[in-house]
Amino acid sequence: MHSHRILLVCSAALLALPALPAQVKESTIQREMSKLRTLSLTDRPPATIKLAQEIALLPAGKNKVQDADDLSHFVTEGDQGADALQAVGDALSKALAETPIPAKGNEPPMPYMDLARLVRYEGVTTTLNDPLYAKANDLLAANDADVAKADFTLKDMHNKPVTLSGLRGKIVLVNFWATWCLPCRTEMPVLDALQTRFDSQGLVVLGITDENPFTVGSYLSSTTYHTDVLFDTQGKVHREFHIEGIPRTYVFDRDGKLIGETIDQGTWKQFITILSKTDLHP
Repeated sequence: MHSHRILLVCSAALLALPALPAQVKESTIQREMSKLRTLSLTDRPPATIKLAQEIALLPAGKNKVQDADDLSHFVTEGDQGADALQAVGDALSKALAETPIPAKGNEPPMPYMDLARLVRYEGVTTTLNDPLYAKANDLLAANDADVAKADFTLKDMHNKPVTLSGLRGKIVLVNFWATWCLPCRTEMPVLDALQTRFDSQGLVVLGITDENPFTVGSYLSSTTYHTDVLFDTQGKVHREFHIEGIPRTYVFDRDGKLIGETIDQGTWKQFITILSKTDLHP
């Protein structure tokens, strides 16, 4: 009788414990990750958080690091919120802590760079203590210092040269994009709307692409996009701005000072937040 009662008490205690999430197969995680772009703006953040939690439960290893790093590329598309960003940052930090990735050459491997970007530009926090992560942070700071003093002259769709420093007195958004980039195409109507809304107040949007004019012209002919497009076919300006992924946008104030940037597909709210540092008004 006494043993039976102990068994009942133990069973009740076990039932009261919170259920631990079941480990999901990596193939399932990758399949669900590939569907993220098909989800609505409402459904995508919780789906991203769920994937981050599932990745965190995977066995340690390079595959886990890769899955977490892949998810970090999705979470910065649009405005998925602080919770989704932090969940992905936590998963990537955990994966790198369990399986440090050795450097090849002088630069930190991409997962460290992507974690550093989440922390520097998206407000994510991490406790990862790794010299390669610290080096990634230093590299981003150095890259931003290069961008802050960058200048260029590129030709537009009409073969007219446009110089960044020649736009002093304007507020300039420098956006790197390409016709093949889905997040870029999703972002373009937002940039176009910003140009339309603030043109009279001195906002200039410069879209820089390394594609050829024929490809770009063919694509734009089927859109209503009408901001300035500049051609960097040799990739010189891309290298000057350390562009490794697109879309990427930098915002310069009327004095030519770099005041903000987005590291992926930006939303109206995100751009307005940066532009609020200027004298533009709704």
